[in-house]
Amino acid sequence: MPPAGVWQSAAMSSTSDLDRYRRAATTLHDVAKPMRVLGALGWDGALRAEFLAGGASRMPAPTYSPIDPDPLLDGLDAARRDLQAGGAIDDWLLHTASSLESTARMLAALGTPEFHEHSVALYGTPTSTLVFDPTTPLELADQVAEAIVELKDAAILRPAVRDQTGPEVAEYLEAAVKLHFGDDAPTIELADELSANALATSSKIKVRRDAMFTRKDAAQLLNHEAFIHVATAKNGQAQTDLPILAIGHPGTTRTQEGLAVYSEYVSGTIGMDRLRRLADRVLAVQMVCDGADFIELYRWFLERSPSDEQAFESTRRIFRGAPLTGGYCFTKDCGYLSGYLQVATFIKAAFVAGRSDVIGLLFAGKLDLRAIPALAEARALGICQPARFIPTWALDPGWVLSHLTLQTFQSRVDLAHVAAEIGAILATCPKVEIHFPDP
Repeated sequence: MPPAGVWQSAAMSSTSDLDRYRRAATTLHDVAKPMRVLGALGWDGALRAEFLAGGASRMPAPTYSPIDPDPLLDGLDAARRDLQAGGAIDDWLLHTASSLESTARMLAALGTPEFHEHSVALYGTPTSTLVFDPTTPLELADQVAEAIVELKDAAILRPAVRDQTGPEVAEYLEAAVKLHFGDDAPTIELADELSANALATSSKIKVRRDAMFTRKDAAQLLNHEAFIHVATAKNGQAQTDLPILAIGHPGTTRTQEGLAVYSEYVSGTIGMDRLRRLADRVLAVQMVCDGADFIELYRWFLERSPSDEQAFESTRRIFRGAPLTGGYCFTKDCGYLSGYLQVATFIKAAFVAGRSDVIGLLFAGKLDLRAIPALAEARALGICQPARFIPTWALDPGWVLSHLTLQTFQSRVDLAHVAAEIGAILATCPKVEIHFPDP
């Protein structure tokens, strides 16, 4: 991080708009780079073993190292001095500065109730509405939960079979990323401790060694981790004029995770088991916001997890960084469904508005949807480069446009009326036994 005084001298060195944008984007990059949120929230691996060995009856006691936010806030002040509210690029960079300020303050409040407040400001809550629509992730999570009950009652939902090991999934990913990225392919590593089953950076994808996966999970991870998270990181690293696009931070999480889940959906690699896990995380966040403590949430996850260890890891995801006594949590897991809803709605609305040209900007780097107008202007100015790595489903614009055309038309169908008509037609039909062929 630059020493005190460097921020101010850099901010005063030029007056042209392009220089201002480059300088502010570089300053924001330098501020964001050391703020490793998930690393700061990590728990000692021994806590899981201790908790389970004690009969899951005693609260874990994680420790954190809060940061000093002042040097980071000085950098943000320098970036703001280079910006002028009112222009698309200026407003995007100013919004980014605000997100990074909330991030710095959140990391300075690790383990306290204030951590939760900043988490809510950055990631939202289960009841936070979308930017352009009153829909909430909790509503979608509830609908998923209801659908799963109905499918189980109708014997339509096949039980998830987790027969793929971490090493087997890693081997699949290694071959697939080499094919897609060539010499720029990320390395695939097995990890003993991860808060998720897999985690990606621009240069590697880690897979939890002891995790068990379904056969569909490997393709889902490829579309989520590799084709989005790795790709947008590498595309952002190529944005030399706007280097902030190379850094993922909480202000970009909802769009990045939403785009990754959209990639799962549009590639046909998301299944009900995966959708259930995403919905469960939203429901879990709401339970904690309503007062559930660590042990109460662990017991809830235990009823819907394949193992004690997985129930612990799912609970840890929700509580990391916050007090464990209930009412406070890390709300990042709201971002997967809310982000998906925002990205899917944006893509369809842009298509209907005749602006499918901007969809490719989603892959330009680590960004929030609010950046799209700014990046369109930056492309026109020559300071934003086209994305080099694009998911396979987006490589064929004809396929994407045909998908959006059919989806847009189908959304006009009055499903309630059709369902009533079909229900009446099938009312006297006997139920058909569902047969699942062997995998």
